Amino acid sequence: MMPSQQGYDRAITVFSPDGRLYQVEYAIETVKRGALAIGIKTKQGVVIAVEEKPRRLQISTTPQKIFQVDYHIGAAAAGYIPDARAQVDNARFFSQSNKLVYDEPVEVQTVAKHLADQCQQYTQYAGARPLGVSLIIGGVDNAGSSLYLTDPSGAYVLYDAVAIGANSDVATEFLEKNYSSDLTLDDAKALAIAVINLVSEVKEGSEHIKISQINSETKLFEFIQESEITKLIDMSKTKYPTTEK
Repeated sequence: MMPSQQGYDRAITVFSPDGRLYQVEYAIETVKRGALAIGIKTKQGVVIAVEEKPRRLQISTTPQKIFQVDYHIGAAAAGYIPDARAQVDNARFFSQSNKLVYDEPVEVQTVAKHLADQCQQYTQYAGARPLGVSLIIGGVDNAGSSLYLTDPSGAYVLYDAVAIGANSDVATEFLEKNYSSDLTLDDAKALAIAVINLVSEVKEGSEHIKISQINSETKLFEFIQESEITKLIDMSKTKYPTTEK
């Protein structure tokens, strides 16, 4: 970086002459270095999956990068996970407050917009840094299934299927090739497994794959057990063959 640009690099609230906020770009780069997270929307519900690489002796029965926000909403994170926990706690409080005030479950878009607004605030006030995390927020409400992506800039975008984190460009290309609007929940889970195995260094087993779903009929968030993931791996290899990266 040129010496004349370094002042803009250090000041979060100042645009550079070419219209950039460097600290926000650095936060987005943090997301790109995180482990892969995937969201897939179907008519039967939403599937959220992540790649997790547990260390030796680590107890990995509870996913670290998938979170339940409300009974009908889940989220997955890529980037700086402590920031994700803070945002999820905020989203949970917001969801419960909405329930108390309006006596109805909060809409998925409302939660996504609330978290995006929080991210945006950290891009314009001195004394704080941008949140270094992107969230895939999925759920089922009165409008049906929906899937949103938030990023450190404060943007939030509606998707049918989305991938964030390391090698997300490869994952997105695979999703674009194989996604269709008539996928079942099992199809979506198999597709998510195929995407993770496409970019992961680990090609065998299921310990590195964590999946959750929100079914349109029950409108309830649930984690998928490892035994079911193991069964879906064979389906994934047959239905979505990949070439090893």
